[in-house]
Parts: sequence; structure tokens; C-alpha cells
Amino acid sequence: MKLLVLGVLATAFAGQAVGALLPHVPLLLAATAGSLAAEGVLYRWQRGMVSLFAKSHADVTVRHVLRDLLLVVGLLRLGEQHREGVYAPLVAGLLVFYALHWAIQAVSVLVRRTRTLPVVTRNIDTSALRLTPAPPVLLRRPGHRLAAFGLPATAGLLATAATDAPGYGAAGLAVSLAVALTGLGALLLRLLPGRRPAAEQEVLDWFDAWLARYRPTVGLYFSGGASSAYQANMWLEPLAGLDELDGPDGRPLIVLRERFMVQRIAATDVPVVCLPKVSTLMRLEHSTLRVLLHPSNSGKTSQVLRIPTIKHAFVNHGESDKLSSCNPYAKAYDEVWVAGPAARERYALAEVGVEDKDVVEIGRPQLDAVRPYAGPPATGAFTTVLYAPTWEGWDGNPGNTSVVEAGENLVRALLADPGVRLLYKPHPLTGSVDPRARAADLRVRGLVRAANRERDRERGGPRPDASAATGLARRAAELDRLTAAGFRSAADQVERMLRQPAPEPGRAGAVRRATAAWEEAYWASLPEWEHQVVTDARPPLYACFNRADLLISDVSSVISDFLASGKPYAVANTSGLAEDVFRKSFPTVVAATVLTPDAAGVPALLDAVRHPERDELADARAALALRLLGPAEPPSRERFGGAVRDLCAAAGQHRARMAQRLAAEVPLPGPRREPARPSAPAPAPTAAPEPHRHTHGPAHRQS
Repeated sequence: MKLLVLGVLATAFAGQAVGALLPHVPLLLAATAGSLAAEGVLYRWQRGMVSLFAKSHADVTVRHVLRDLLLVVGLLRLGEQHREGVYAPLVAGLLVFYALHWAIQAVSVLVRRTRTLPVVTRNIDTSALRLTPAPPVLLRRPGHRLAAFGLPATAGLLATAATDAPGYGAAGLAVSLAVALTGLGALLLRLLPGRRPAAEQEVLDWFDAWLARYRPTVGLYFSGGASSAYQANMWLEPLAGLDELDGPDGRPLIVLRERFMVQRIAATDVPVVCLPKVSTLMRLEHSTLRVLLHPSNSGKTSQVLRIPTIKHAFVNHGESDKLSSCNPYAKAYDEVWVAGPAARERYALAEVGVEDKDVVEIGRPQLDAVRPYAGPPATGAFTTVLYAPTWEGWDGNPGNTSVVEAGENLVRALLADPGVRLLYKPHPLTGSVDPRARAADLRVRGLVRAANRERDRERGGPRPDASAATGLARRAAELDRLTAAGFRSAADQVERMLRQPAPEPGRAGAVRRATAAWEEAYWASLPEWEHQVVTDARPPLYACFNRADLLISDVSSVISDFLASGKPYAVANTSGLAEDVFRKSFPTVVAATVLTPDAAGVPALLDAVRHPERDELADARAALALRLLGPAEPPSRERFGGAVRDLCAAAGQHRARMAQRLAAEVPLPGPRREPARPSAPAPAPTAAPEPHRHTHGPAHRQS
């Protein structure tokens, strides 16, 4: 199909050129019509080729200009033969239209700059910033605008070429000129002083004032690519739970660095601020913010670590036995928060510069959503197997992911069992580094689709009725309404800020209830025997945990989290190591069934899941869960809250000591420097002794 569209476009432009130069009116008309039809197909069914043309410097603007240019050449050639000079005004009108097009583009850039604010927010009242809805999307996209506004002119010129009647071309050009002038006027109105959003300094002053009113204490700092938002999203609920803490430590905030990430963050009531520039980020130094939590490392992390008034804790986005779980960069933080004793030992053995006194065990507060083991699948029910391989990583180690060497074998073995229902959930980054992983992932998806077609033919039984799909649509609409996901396609960042003010009280609870209702409706809308490929944000991984009787994965944090369920799990060994060496090298494999790349052990594994008396690893899983996730009491959320309180207290004492030292300093001779104006009152110096630091783990904590 792609080659066909490309061939039609190339042939049409070649035909236009020949028809214009001869001149040959029927050929010119047919080629132009074919070119316009190919453009329609391109934007309706072949969106991938649009970016390909753009990269080749043959975007829609270039193609439209070339199409009109060939029409003008044809008209001028016809004028030479029949009515010399008659078509010159049409050419002049077309030139005026293109001048208006470039004028609209220039004004559009100015409007976009006035709407590019130094701070982007969510869940914050921004009514003081005079925000307005975005201009129509056609006025912001030059290629689409030229194609739409220029269509009447092109059609008129075609009619003139066909009939030798200049009136058609003049009428088409008049319509295009009128539409272009209207668009230009609409954009110019937005540049009037009373129609612009607040200027940069006004926005920064507003932001300082908001920080002073809200008085945040603990924040989640995140920077990353579009596919990495899940790393921050897994910490949203624990962060939101901090507002239930007693005292001043429950004022959470989310700090982002990339503008696009504001909408990638999942539904939350926590205020979100995006500070793209370092100079804006540094305004946090004079705020009440005491602690920042970091779920990942990024190049921009070093920028925020320069703020001396804030303490930093690395919380990671999951723990595994891989080297990435004890990255040397972790020593840049004040503390490293881990789930259990195993991670503490991992840092000690890695010798990457993280001192044991800076490691705090908090458990995994996200795992409250994981339901515990409730016994084997009932007789006659399908055994639900979750295959959740991780991605290939950066280092090319074949043991990172099982998708390349074992994925197809594992899936074939599972699909061969008529009592299995497979949930396949690949890592979001699968194939981002190694194309072999992407190709293997696509083949696995093909196997699942083929198995579903075969099972559908064999069973021929009733599928969930239409009411189940209707119920799912209703639940999805309610969830979208609560999470403000229903923006119009033309909305820009300023309009989204306008549409996402401070949430109403109780919205977080409503979102939790709506999410649970959606998940129940989602699973009810699917046949219980149908295999699923789960790649969307909903349902999340933990919802798949709750549906699964067995997990098959790789050495990754997925295993550690699944241990909270107490259910059996297996690990695919594609590392090339012998099984005994593999178990010793990766502690998370101690309680797992190890599968070879040929998937020969899958039948025995399924038998042990269906008959718990044959499961010899249940006690090992319980012991491993204690090592990896820490004790069940006190609950992880309490330990997380205690760690936040302790680090906030340490940050407050540090600020007090710094204030006392600055007050005691004798100013040196020289030009007087005005002190930086704080955006919030600095904490008053106290002479109170430091509170006792919670241990949160087996090793004694020291400030």
C-alpha cells in the first residue's frame, strides 16, 4: 500500500509536468486529480508516510506548492497559445495567497511564543494567568493550513484549465484569499495586550506566590522520555497518601522537566509543575520544599541536586538483581530507599560508593493493590498465565530478556495447553534498542492472535453479550471524565492548564473507585478463554497480577513485585549460565522454577500450579518475599511515611543550621549585594535536638 501511494504521487507529479509543458489539458487535469486523491489516502490511511515525506524535505507544503506551480505553468502555456495575458491576474492572485500564507505562519509563531509559558501546571488554579483556549489547529499547522486554504484556488485553476474560463480561477482564488485573511485576523487578535496570556515574568511571580501559599514539603522529581512515564506513575499513590500525614510534612508536589510529560503523568490530585529551564528550577531553592524523591536517574537530575536546601532520596522504579539496580549514580543522593534487606546487601556487595547508613528500607508501598494467593484455579477453570518479559537493556546481555531466544517457544508451549489462558504483557521499551527483540515481540503477538482464531472456531460458544461492552464503555467514559483525559485534539499546553484546575475534594477516591469498576468491567467484557496482549496503560501490571495464577518473566523488578501475591512464578534462563550458577547469580531466582529457552519445563510447571501439593517452592517464596520486600508489619506505607518525616526533619535542621551560620557571619567590605528574595518564608531557626531517626530496617540509621 505504501509503495502504491508513493507510485501514484510520483506518477501524478510527472503527469502534471508533462501536461503543463505540452500543454495537454486532459493529462494535466487527470494528473492533478490523481495527486489530490493520493494526498487524501496518505492522510487517511498512511500516516506513517507523512513523517517519511517530511524527513525527505517533501512535506505537504512542498507538494502543494509544486502542484500549484505546475498548474500555473500549464495556464501560462495555454495563454501563449490562446489568450496571452488573460491568466496573468490569476497568477498574481495566487502569489498574494502564498504571501498571506507566510504571513499567517509568522503570526502563528508569535502567538505560539506568547503561549509558551515558563511553567506548565496541572491540578493548580491558573485563572490569574489569563489563559485562553488554543487557536484552531489549522492555523497552527502550516502544511495542513496551506492544503485546506489553497484547495478552492487549486480547484478554480483546474476548472479554468478545463474550460478556458478565467472566472472559475478568480472565484476559487477569492475564496482562498478570504479564508486566509480571516485566519490572519483571528491570529492577530490574539496578539492584542488584553488577549495574551501572562508574560514570562508575571508567570514566574505567580509561581513564586503559589509556592508560598501551598508550602510544599516533599516532591517527586522526574525527567525522561515519552515511554518512561510509568517509572513516575508507580509512585503517584504513595506520594498522594502523604497528604494524610499529621503536621506539615503532607504537602506533596510533582516536579517535571519535559513539557510533554505533564500529560503522561497518570491521574492524580497532587499538584504538577513542569520547570523546563534550569533558572526556573532554581526558584525551588527558596521554597519550603524539603525533600525530593527520584524514581530514576537522568541527565537533568544533576541540575536539581545542586539545590542545597533540599534533601534527595533515590526510590527507584523497581528492584532486580541487575546491575542497574545498584547504579553508582545512587551515591549522589542523600539517601537510597529500598524495599528490603536484599537491596541493602546488593549495594554493599556492589561497592558503588553508597554507604550502608544512607540506605533506608521502606518496602514497596505500591503493592497494596496486589491481592494475596487465594488457592489454585478451580476445577474446569482456565489457568491464567502472565508472560511479562522485560526489555533488552543497553548492554546487549542475552540474559536481559527472554523474548528473543525463548519468547516464541514459551508462548507456543503455553498455547498448546487447552486449559491455559495467556496474558502477554511486554515491557514498554521492548525493541527500543535491539530490533531482534521488536521482531520477536511481533511474532509472539501473531501467535496469540492465531491461537485466538483457532480457539474461537473450536469453541463456538457464546461471547460476552453487548451489555458487557456497553458497561465497559460507560466505565471508561466515567474514568476519562474524572481523569480529565478528554481534551479536544486542538488543545495545547496552555488550554490543558486552563482545563485542569485544582481538583474537587474527594476526586482521588472517586478515581480509585472508577478505576476498580473499569477493571472489573474490562475483564468481564472478555471471554474467559481468550488470550490477551496487554500493551495499553490500562489495565496496569498489578491488575494482571491479580488475574494470573502464574507469572513467567525474566530477572527484573516484576518478579520482586509479584512475590507480594505469594503465587508461583518462573524465570526464563537465556543467560547461557548453568541453572545452579544462574540461581546463585540472581537471588530473585531462588524461589522460581527455571525454564530453559526450549520451554521444556512448561507442562510440569503448569501441573504444579494446578496441584499445590506438588508445589515445592511455596516456603521459599515466602522467605524470599521477606528478604526482597521486607516485613509485612509495619505496613510499607507507614514505613514510607516515616522515612519522609525523618528526611524532612533532617532537611529542616540543615536549613536552620545554615540560617544560624549566615546570621553569625561578618559581612566583608565591598559592594553591597541584595539578598535573593525568597518566594516563601524561610523556616525559623530552632535549637531543638534532632529527633531519633527511624531504623526502617536491620541496620541502625544515623543522621
